[in-house]
Amino acid sequence: MERYFIFMLLIYSITAQAALTVVADLGGEATAPYFEGINAIDRKLPLPADIHSVDENHFLPVISEKLTPGTLANRKHSLPGMIPIFLVGNDPLSKRWLKERLPMLQTLNATGLIVNVSDSSGLAALRNIADNISLYPTSGDDLASRLNITHYPVLITATGLEQ
Repeated sequence: MERYFIFMLLIYSITAQAALTVVADLGGEATAPYFEGINAIDRKLPLPADIHSVDENHFLPVISEKLTPGTLANRKHSLPGMIPIFLVGNDPLSKRWLKERLPMLQTLNATGLIVNVSDSSGLAALRNIADNISLYPTSGDDLASRLNITHYPVLITATGLEQ
C-alpha cells in the first residue's frame, strides 16, 4: 500500500510540473464585432417636419358586438396585478352608473373604456361626466370573451367584477 502511495505521489509531481502546450494563438483578435448586434448604437433619426396627431374621430364609431347595456351579477376572481378598469357606453344606464360611482372610480384611479359610442359628441358627453378620469374609445369584445361578460357598465378589478 505504501508503494502504491509513493507511486501515485511520483506521478502527480511529474504531471504538476509539466509545461502548458499552446494549442492555438489567434493573434488576440478583438471580440467586439461579435457583439455589434447586442450593443447596437441607438442612432436617432430626424423626425419628419409634418407629424400628424392622432385624432380619436378616426376610431369612431366604436361598436362592441358582444356587449350590451344591462345588469351583471357581481363575481369574484383573481387577476393579480390587474389595474382597475371599467366599461361604459354612451347610453342612459352607463351615464347614470358613471355619475353614481365617480368618487369610487377616482379613488381607485380606474381607467375607463368606452365600448359603445357612435360619435365625438357622445364621447365628449361621457368625458364631461367622468371629470378627470381617463376614458378611451375601444372595442370590448376581447375582454367580454376573456372574462365571460355580456353586459356593461362594469368595474373590473384584481379581485372581481362589480356593477
